[in-house]
Amino acid sequence: MKRQINYTAIFGLAFVGICLLVAILGYTILPDSSQSSNLMELGIALKKPGYKAWFVEEKESPRAGFFTTLTRGEEQRSLLFLYDNQGDTSFAAWQKFGYLTDVETEEYPRIVQRKFRLGTDLYGRDVWSRVLLGTRISLSVGLISVLISLVLGIALGILAGYYKGWVDKVVMWLVNVVWSLPTLLLVIAITFALGKGFWQIFVAVGLSMWVELARIVRGQVFSLREQEFVQAARVLGFSDIRIMLRHILPNLTGPIVVICAANFASAILLEAGLSFLGLGVQPPFPSWGQMLKENYSYIAFDAAHLALAPGIAIMLLVVSFNFIGNWLRDKWDVKL
Repeated sequence: MKRQINYTAIFGLAFVGICLLVAILGYTILPDSSQSSNLMELGIALKKPGYKAWFVEEKESPRAGFFTTLTRGEEQRSLLFLYDNQGDTSFAAWQKFGYLTDVETEEYPRIVQRKFRLGTDLYGRDVWSRVLLGTRISLSVGLISVLISLVLGIALGILAGYYKGWVDKVVMWLVNVVWSLPTLLLVIAITFALGKGFWQIFVAVGLSMWVELARIVRGQVFSLREQEFVQAARVLGFSDIRIMLRHILPNLTGPIVVICAANFASAILLEAGLSFLGLGVQPPFPSWGQMLKENYSYIAFDAAHLALAPGIAIMLLVVSFNFIGNWLRDKWDVKL
């Protein structure tokens, strides 16, 4: 029987792999490697994709180590707009001397040409660099949120399904309470309690995503605890902790992996929504949701790409995780 190729899963895995590589390499591959890709030059604000210009760059400071640059970027240097192909000038020295080489000074000794693949935003920042760096924020939120939901969901689900009785009633009461609250409102409430910030948003999203995992794990444990291998482990005198971790948990791998893929996509959407509302990652960190908030008003004008770029990035990453989740569901479905 010829096996069918799942092209959607291949696309999802490839795109997530590319995003993961971009997130790991970070500042080392960005055109604007300054911290948070926040190098501003108001003289080139709202330029179209493909824009090129000459700049006078401030004298370089001593370069940081590789790992420092990889994680936090380089120290921000001044970059003064000099000249572009349209003949626009905003640097007084150019008008005085008329030659690029004559504007070099001791403070600004380097003349460089930069290309902005996705143009610049309202503050003259490189949109391409900020979109790429936003990948690190989205994947970090997804990863840490899923880890938090894994710890809570698996722990509570196994306890409720294994012990039943009052433990199950308490866990299910908590599940029903959290389940009855709209996810976005719950995350907003947790964000208000913890405060705005980089790590607070990770915890807030993670604390809202464990419910479905706990319900699925609880249902699976109900049937697994009656299986012969669990009964044999009890007869041999194994502790409850060992039975749950060594015998029951490995048999939950399939459902857990499928739910984690779906939760990854949900976490990315939640972070983007919170950042759009101003409750997520705070400036100058480049979050896709925050970029949408800053630039959605330009959709009706001649700079729609400022909002379309982060919007398309969110859409592709979420769709990729959904494709992966569907493929994993089919892969682990014993009925198929």
